[in-house]
Amino acid sequence: MENIVLTIHLIIALCLIGIVLIQRSEGGGLGIGGGGGGAMSGRPAISALGKLTWAFGIAFVITSITLTVLAAQNASSGSVLDSTDLTPPAIEVPAADALLPPPASDAPLTPPRVDE
Repeated sequence: MENIVLTIHLIIALCLIGIVLIQRSEGGGLGIGGGGGGAMSGRPAISALGKLTWAFGIAFVITSITLTVLAAQNASSGSVLDSTDLTPPAIEVPAADALLPPPASDAPLTPPRVDE
């Protein structure tokens, strides 16, 4: 059931994006676009695209609430982190002898001085 509602929700979201993008700009938001008049201009009657936008918007909200209710019903009482194994991996510490430098040889540890 949840997959069906999610599929419908995604289709509605894509349709809503498409409907909004093909509408004519009313202007004002970014200071660009068409639409003359000022604060005293009358509002035009809502067009078919406007009605379709409202319908898709209402359907989008309804499917969002439905998905929230379905997810809450299917949720377990525990956290997602409780179901994962978050114990750190075991770290092997090398022996102390492996951390020491190699035994001394006949060669000096420092380079010879330049002035000699």
